[in-house]
Amino acid sequence: MTSKLTALSAKQVQSRLSSRTAILIDVREADEYRRKHIAGSSSQPLSGWDKAQLAIEPHVDVIFSCRSGMRVDSACDRLAAKVAGNAYTLAGGIEAWGKAGFALESDPSAPLEIMRQVQIAAGSLVVIGIALGFFVAPGFFALSAFVGAGLTFAGISGFCGMARLMALAPWNRAASA
Repeated sequence: MTSKLTALSAKQVQSRLSSRTAILIDVREADEYRRKHIAGSSSQPLSGWDKAQLAIEPHVDVIFSCRSGMRVDSACDRLAAKVAGNAYTLAGGIEAWGKAGFALESDPSAPLEIMRQVQIAAGSLVVIGIALGFFVAPGFFALSAFVGAGLTFAGISGFCGMARLMALAPWNRAASA
C-alpha cells in the first residue's frame, strides 16, 4: 500500500494514458465533472470515496486528479489506501492539464457547480442585506447575519441547506436527469 501519492506532470500523465498503462480518476463532485473534465477520466467523487469499489487491474497505475490538485493532496492517504499498485496525482490538477495545452471535455450548458452557486447566492444576500441596512432600515442587517450564521453552521456540521435548495433549482435538476 502506498502512503503518499507521487506527483506527475500533465505531460507525464498524458504519456501514461496514451500508452494505456494508467487510468485517471477524477475525485471532484459529479456536477464539477459534468462541467469540465479530462477525456477518458473516471468520475469517483471524494465525498463517496469510503464506499467506492475500484476494479483496477494490478499492472495498471492509478492517477488521481481534481481541479487544482489540492483536494487530492489533502486526501492522499485515503486515496492511496484503495489502490494495491502504484498511485499518482496529476500535479496542478485539470487546471495544469489545460495550461499544458491538452484538451478538456467541457459542457458550457451544464450549470455552475453547486458550491459556486451557493457562494454567489450567499455573497449576494450579504451585500443586499448590508445595502438595505444602510439605505432602507437597519433591520435588514439581520439578513446578512442570518446568511453568515448559515455558512458557519454549514462549515461546522457539513450540512449546507442553501446547497440543498440550489440542487432543487430547475437548472440543476435538468442537468442531473
